[in-house]
Amino acid sequence: MIKYETDSRLVTKGKTFVAIKGYTVDGHDYINQAIENGATFIISEKDLDITVPYLKVKDTEKYIEQKLEEEYSSNFKDLKIIGVTGTNGKTTTCYLIYQMLKELNKKAAYIGTIGFYLNDEIRELPNTTPDILSLYKLIMEAKEKEVEYIIMEVSSHALSLSRIAGINFDVAAFTNLSQDHLDFHKDMIDYLNAKKLIINHLKQKGTLIVNLDEETSKEFIFKNKLTIGKNGDYKITNYNYNPDSTDLEFTFKNNTYKVKTNLINEFNIYNYLMSLAILNNLDIPIENIIKITNKVYPPRGRCETIKVNDSYAVIDYAHTPDAVEKIIKAYKELNVGKVITVLGCGGDRDPKKRPIMGDIATSLSDKVIFTSDNPRTEDPKKILEDITKNNKSTNYEVIVDREKAIIKGISLLNKNDFLLILGKGHEDYQIIGTEKIHFDDAEVVRNNIN
Repeated sequence: MIKYETDSRLVTKGKTFVAIKGYTVDGHDYINQAIENGATFIISEKDLDITVPYLKVKDTEKYIEQKLEEEYSSNFKDLKIIGVTGTNGKTTTCYLIYQMLKELNKKAAYIGTIGFYLNDEIRELPNTTPDILSLYKLIMEAKEKEVEYIIMEVSSHALSLSRIAGINFDVAAFTNLSQDHLDFHKDMIDYLNAKKLIINHLKQKGTLIVNLDEETSKEFIFKNKLTIGKNGDYKITNYNYNPDSTDLEFTFKNNTYKVKTNLINEFNIYNYLMSLAILNNLDIPIENIIKITNKVYPPRGRCETIKVNDSYAVIDYAHTPDAVEKIIKAYKELNVGKVITVLGCGGDRDPKKRPIMGDIATSLSDKVIFTSDNPRTEDPKKILEDITKNNKSTNYEVIVDREKAIIKGISLLNKNDFLLILGKGHEDYQIIGTEKIHFDDAEVVRNNIN
């Protein structure tokens, strides 16, 4: 049991409350509430007049990082911990690994964008990689339930903000890098440097696995490094994909392997091969992984395909220029019907990518409907103006209401067409202003199939 708490509402008798000044809430304002709830010691950045002992420190956030690392990280030494970073592919790769381990009768927990998965329990998380105290609590909970493997998505925010201090990986992986989060990182070099920090969290005998077909992978340097890709150690030699599966052939150490996956599109070949390579470097034979591959699926909202009469709707989380380009190209390459894309951009996030995504969508799709994503505190119309700024194409229309945009997209479908509904994926909400309201792209599709 971890003795520290940063949320006064969660304090119980005997806990130490650490008052952290966050972006929107200052923990110092809740010290009295923490004491009422049973806190017997307080860590503060200010002088206090209170009824329990306290310690004044310069930086409470740094204090709790150091204390967690000093007092609890040794509990994790027997766990096999996997960390995956990259702009795109983290969720699918980690979720595939989680499913594979379960199919191989291994006890595993997953921490990432779609939540905390432990045994048959699924819990929502506020961030891809939670704050350091929440993360330590989750790992401790998993360990108490005799989990052997922890699979984590590791965001650039988490690496930059030391959210994984004291957590070290048996295998760390880098999937790719493309424009995203430039509202947080000053430029792409800063973003790349944040991703590279994952190397500092590798165990001495750990393994780094990178996507060799990603240009920036050469920046990731570690003594024990393996690659996947068209010229990687795990070498893609052939593939063929259909609307609901992919046949993949690859080689490793002069052996050739063939496998059929329940994933589609070229980028999912990399996600699958990365998950296989990670497990193989945790001493699981490739043959054993291939045997259970037909039992694993992409996570909800990642190329989630819904049959709409004699056509298809695809729900995907693609929300960066690179991800949008890859998914539209992949469905165009199927050479079946038209590709119709529904797309928006989130508010209060990197505005520079908006016109880039707009241009990519209109240049690659047969038809585009631009709509709201999570506008947050921005005016949705202003976001849509940014997306369509200087777009010279005529194959798009703007429908601010996301539900109406999806319904319009469905109405345009003919035989073998694909409707790509991008940006929100697994999310079952929309953030308008500061309010989170229920909204699920897949649900809208299913409710409007004639």
